[in-house]
Amino acid sequence: VQLQASGGGLAQVGASLTLSCRTSGRPLPSYAMGWFRQAPNKEREFVASISWNGVGTVYSDSVKGRFTISREIAATAVSLQMDNLQPEDTAVYYCTAGKGTQFLQRGEVTYWGQGTLVTVSS
Repeated sequence: VQLQASGGGLAQVGASLTLSCRTSGRPLPSYAMGWFRQAPNKEREFVASISWNGVGTVYSDSVKGRFTISREIAATAVSLQMDNLQPEDTAVYYCTAGKGTQFLQRGEVTYWGQGTLVTVSS
């Protein structure tokens, strides 16, 4: 299974970016999917997760109200709409899949994708 993330780049403070992630290889229809990020000189942290059917979502407090996670069930793809970006959102963002939204929130990740860099400048 491979998770391919895209959509990172440079953004100004207050701007928006959308990250996308598609799976290849074995389909993961029953897996929750989510995003983690790692800022320079910081530990990797949970950002958001969404259930296999797109109904349940979990967000970290730092992004709640600004980021929106969604997924295409058939395509096993997940997106992260990031609004009102702030400098502290600068990080490498990783797409993930796991057994459930709360599993991912606890860091229990089954599959990791490669990262995509988001840089927010003021």
